Amino acid sequence: MAAPSPGAALLRGAGAVVAAGAAAVTWSLLEARWYTLREVTVPVLPAGQAPLRVLHVSDLHLTPSQQDKVAWVRDLARLDPHLVVDTGDNWAHLDSMGPLMEALDPLLGTPGVFVLGSNDYRAPKPKNPARYLLPDARTHVHRTANLPWRELVSRLTSAGWLDLDNHRGALDVDGRRLSFVGTDDAHLDRDDLPAAGGPDDARTGEAPVDLHLGVTHAPYRRVLDAMHADDVDLVIAGHTHGGQLAVPFFGALITNCDLDRGRAKGLSGWPGPRPDRPGGAGSTWLHVSAGLGTSPYAPVRFACRPEATLLTLAPLG
Repeated sequence: MAAPSPGAALLRGAGAVVAAGAAAVTWSLLEARWYTLREVTVPVLPAGQAPLRVLHVSDLHLTPSQQDKVAWVRDLARLDPHLVVDTGDNWAHLDSMGPLMEALDPLLGTPGVFVLGSNDYRAPKPKNPARYLLPDARTHVHRTANLPWRELVSRLTSAGWLDLDNHRGALDVDGRRLSFVGTDDAHLDRDDLPAAGGPDDARTGEAPVDLHLGVTHAPYRRVLDAMHADDVDLVIAGHTHGGQLAVPFFGALITNCDLDRGRAKGLSGWPGPRPDRPGGAGSTWLHVSAGLGTSPYAPVRFACRPEATLLTLAPLG
């Protein structure tokens, strides 16, 4: 039997590559709708306190047609959290207000806090997907808004949720006094951490504070450093999509900000490793959500399922 010609071997090899690529694309399209709940325990409460359940939702990038995502988010209310933290990028379409409110409605009766992300201000536009692989995919800062973000803020605050965009605040949650500090989206350079010690800093009041939380959309290093200096016990962030595209045994390819790839999602310490404190004495806890969505112009995930997280805050020791 004659040996196959080099050309035939090359064609077979090319065909195998094309088939593998097609399979990867098909899988990544399916994985983008394979929502999962992560459960993480954070030992951060004063000793002797009962655990506190915090539901972290982020980066829904909701479009009107995504009723499966709406139903999945609504079902999170069964977890009966004590607090909901929404770290922004809620929608991706001008007509998403109704579906977004439908998704969040079962959670709005629970104490909550939120910040906005860049895609809460403006809907995404078609762009070269390769830009996503840059360390920080901004080419310039867009300050114009084309989404009704003021109405979104009004609806969430009317339900009792705290707007932490460059604000401080406090809530009584399950018998505990929680103080908060937050920033607007650092990806758009809108972050301005409010100064500590003022009348809006709950830690300066007469009522003792059990826990001090930092909330931000994009976990840029400057924001994390500022919150660490503010003595927060836990920073909660989103934005990264967990890298969105990951390589098994390697992890996220990028974070879309200046955070290192090793902290693209999950629990860690800032500025150093934590769980719990090996080489990270003095570090604060950091939780970054991989989020639930993608841009409608890049609706893929690979080795990085869309997620929400139930954080169980537990007593130290």
